[in-house]
Amino acid sequence: MLPLQSSHSSATVRPPVFELTPPRFTATRLVPLSRQQTSGPIEWSIVIPAYNEAARILPYLRAITAYMRDRGQPYEILVVDDGSTDATASLVEALIASAQEIQLLRTPRRQGKGAAVRRGMKAAVGRLQLFTDADGATPIQELARLEQALAEGADLAIGSRALASRLPDYAIKARLHRTLLGNLFNAIVQRSGLRGIADTQCGFKLFRRTVAQDLFGVSSIDGYGFDLELLYVARQRGYHIAEIPVNWSDQPGSKVHPLRDGVAMLRELALIKRKNPRGP
Repeated sequence: MLPLQSSHSSATVRPPVFELTPPRFTATRLVPLSRQQTSGPIEWSIVIPAYNEAARILPYLRAITAYMRDRGQPYEILVVDDGSTDATASLVEALIASAQEIQLLRTPRRQGKGAAVRRGMKAAVGRLQLFTDADGATPIQELARLEQALAEGADLAIGSRALASRLPDYAIKARLHRTLLGNLFNAIVQRSGLRGIADTQCGFKLFRRTVAQDLFGVSSIDGYGFDLELLYVARQRGYHIAEIPVNWSDQPGSKVHPLRDGVAMLRELALIKRKNPRGP
């Protein structure tokens, strides 16, 4: 994902919720989402797209399983291998022996991150559904911040490095050139039809299941621009989006080339606007 500005503290306080559309629900005091036993209906689905992630995916998968087991709620993790040519699939398969909550979905050839996320979200059955990047740039503990936003009435909650970079109690660690290009990209996106969203590209987004089914049921962008499509259509359909500051740290081995992929995403945004002429 395209990184943004940096700050230096670790998160210690309850984050503000930035509402991007007029709330459709009355804000209420936070009530934890229902606690369940480890059997019964799946509460959480976590979708992880992966392309040649053999060097990075296992530590994050272990962190996710440890965190979710501590929560004590039924969950599933769906790793979508997008035609990897390295050992990603075999490593995940080996881990499944000790973590049966993990499922591996494979495609024979690379189709793109958007296609991988869409496949995973369509297969997910959890009441709440998160997609997150395989590199672990956003710690899984940040899920609680997004969960809080949904508990207070949002339909989907999106992690934001841009908002976090403006607050003293968050840590955003990003390389300078990626920060500058990311800021430029977001400025263009704002002027091109997604005003009021500071960070469209952070790979950490949580949906109610019905909302995920609706949005991914109509999405068609296979590349990195799929986030833009989801948010554009969500705006069109009147969903309440909450943008939530999260801690984030740039990880070595990123597959995103900020300049090349940024231009491609802007082309995809133009296509999205032609397909949805009424605008968000």
